[in-house]
Amino acid sequence: MAEYLPLDLPDNPRLTHNITHFARALRKAGLPIGPGRVIDAIRAVQAAGFTEKRDFYWVLHACFVSRPEQARVFAQIFRLYWRDPRFLEHMMSMMLPAIRGVQEERHAQAAEKRAAEALLDGADRPVDQPEPREDETQIEVDASMTISTQERLKTLDFEQMSTAEVAQAKRMLARLKLPVKPLRSRRTRASLTGHSLDWRRTLRASLRHGGELRDLSLKTHRTRWPNLVVLCDISGSMSQYSRMVLHFLHALANEKGAGWARVHAFTFGTRLTNITRHLGTRDVDQALAEAGAHAQDWEGGTRIAACLHAFNRDWSRRVMGQGAVVLLITDGLDRDGTHDLAREAERLHLSARRLIWLNPLLRWDGFAPKAAGIRAMLPHVDAFRAGHNIQSLEELGRAISDTHDHGDKARLMASLRADG
Repeated sequence: MAEYLPLDLPDNPRLTHNITHFARALRKAGLPIGPGRVIDAIRAVQAAGFTEKRDFYWVLHACFVSRPEQARVFAQIFRLYWRDPRFLEHMMSMMLPAIRGVQEERHAQAAEKRAAEALLDGADRPVDQPEPREDETQIEVDASMTISTQERLKTLDFEQMSTAEVAQAKRMLARLKLPVKPLRSRRTRASLTGHSLDWRRTLRASLRHGGELRDLSLKTHRTRWPNLVVLCDISGSMSQYSRMVLHFLHALANEKGAGWARVHAFTFGTRLTNITRHLGTRDVDQALAEAGAHAQDWEGGTRIAACLHAFNRDWSRRVMGQGAVVLLITDGLDRDGTHDLAREAERLHLSARRLIWLNPLLRWDGFAPKAAGIRAMLPHVDAFRAGHNIQSLEELGRAISDTHDHGDKARLMASLRADG
């Protein structure tokens, strides 16, 4: 842990060491900081000096923070590294097995866990924690079952998880990938290995040789990435599943090179709410806190038909262009009547490249489409799959890339036809 020193000397090796280590922690937390910024920060502190901690804070803030969403992470790491070593012990005790450390009665704010993880990367205990005495009881943690524990956690229902298991599952979801294949565009580009003749470029080139065709120009189709549109039910019966799915979506929205052109997210219960811009916040705790504050109908009732109508009317043309894939995450239990639900589901299906329905009720072996909402929407989806654990979200990539994957839809449609 850094020691807060009165830095009066212009050349202070301790200052250089502390600021360099502080910058390294910021970089691990996601801030784009290179050696140039570290040198600038050292020179700025040496030039400005300070008589108060506030001055030191804002000098480093000016050197290291370049975007508004980075300010919260910077503030938390500054607090942990320069000002409050006791709180770092508290954060470490939350992330590691509760063997030693301070456990204060306070909840971690957004970005605090991320800041502590950046500072504790590769460390087993806080730097200023003394070595254990010889007569002190030693407790060893057996981690030999880690792999099997993760495998068990993949198949465990989200609603059956303990608090510790939920935290571990969220970390696994943050590393989960959702691969997608690029789409073939109608636009073309020049290519040396193209499969079709580009007559326009060929004739234009012939003009340079008096109209003689010497070289044939080839072209091939461009490729592009589709959008991912997610409609997530946040009613009372879906609350725990929705929170886990939103952690997964946050990771997708912030993953570079994931393949998706853009991830659009909407929540619905009694009304439709667009939370796309909130998921763009890098810190997951802050992102979901802002999304929860914006969506006022958490754990309320369900009006699926009305919310789908609002999406089709207000948002479909904006986010569904060019072959978007739509994930509909709901149990299908509509309390508002289903007289318009089939029509709105059909309209949504016609606007999407693929409409995939994730329903946590499929976790039951004896599940049957008896609810009116499920019977109304089922014919208008491309795939009907479970969405109650990590494994079901891992298998989602197959349903997106394979147009022949329909999940359990065929079996349930046969059940519908048998019931008349």
